[in-house]
Amino acid sequence: MMILWRQFAMEWRLYGRDRVAMFWTFAFPVILLVGFGTIFRDGGSPKLSVVRVQAPAPGPQDAALDQALADLHLKVQALPKAEAEARWARGETAAQLETSGDGYRLRLNSYLMAQAGATAGLVNQAWLMAQARLSGAPEPGRIPVSVESPGRKRSANYASFLLPGLLGLNLVSMGLFSVGMVNVSYREKGKFRRLAVTPLPKWVFLLGQVLHRLTVTVIQAAILLIVGRLAFGIQNQGSFLDLLVIMTLGTGCFMAFGFALSGFADTSEGYAAISNLVFFPLMLLSGVYFTLDAAPAWLQHAVAAAPLAPFLRALRAVFNDGGSLAGHGAGLAIVAAWGLAAFALAVKRFRWA
Repeated sequence: MMILWRQFAMEWRLYGRDRVAMFWTFAFPVILLVGFGTIFRDGGSPKLSVVRVQAPAPGPQDAALDQALADLHLKVQALPKAEAEARWARGETAAQLETSGDGYRLRLNSYLMAQAGATAGLVNQAWLMAQARLSGAPEPGRIPVSVESPGRKRSANYASFLLPGLLGLNLVSMGLFSVGMVNVSYREKGKFRRLAVTPLPKWVFLLGQVLHRLTVTVIQAAILLIVGRLAFGIQNQGSFLDLLVIMTLGTGCFMAFGFALSGFADTSEGYAAISNLVFFPLMLLSGVYFTLDAAPAWLQHAVAAAPLAPFLRALRAVFNDGGSLAGHGAGLAIVAAWGLAAFALAVKRFRWA
């Protein structure tokens, strides 16, 4: 145990000398959380607005429609036709409402359909309300809408969605880059061959690396949780024990990924290409920064079978919604299966030279 402790302490001393690694490990995730959390403090959803081309001779119908749009809290920008067309040509408008004959025409920007589609629904609802008011008929009733998470503890702050994503992303980067890259570098520089002929037991060397990465992960998570609580009032809504189980499972899975991939590269440059081939799809498609609700069904199914997406769903369910692990057994089983498969591959591919 004394040898293991000295190996663990040596790993930390070597790591502490690399200031660049310390910055990307501890400071950069905090910068992302504070930066994106501040920019999208209201939740990150686009503000719905419509450009209203001013009618040549506004009448009662126009006034009724404008009032209905205001009642639905839709931001209306009334512009002359020339200015509205100039903005449309520059691609700055998601939805443009203009007079057409006895009615109206709504133009939607095909590049901004996420915002334009929601705006179109409100504009049509406002038109029905305006027609009812003009005819003296009862206004169509509206179904009450509430936005909430499955656990009914949804925070309006985007940072509450981002923080678990950064925790997961940190685990992936730790496994792929800190674990895998270090092992390839050691093999490339001949350190493994020298260690193989020393009295240092192999298990002590490997376990020292594992314990070092685990403590780095714990410190990373603690820093993000503290900053999230102080800066945005974010706190864990569920059980810390469940959170610990999920984080431990994810740490083991992604560290196994790093060990496994390191067996396929002989140089740091080759490993960088292999690890990035795995890292970037996981980062972009697993729900770290945004959801894939609008993606094709085949892509959503493919992502659900990868390890990071089910890990993040379980993590957010506990952290954001106060849920339990009961409904995430299948997802966590996927993470465990990937971890076991990666570990088996790492054992098969591992070599000292």
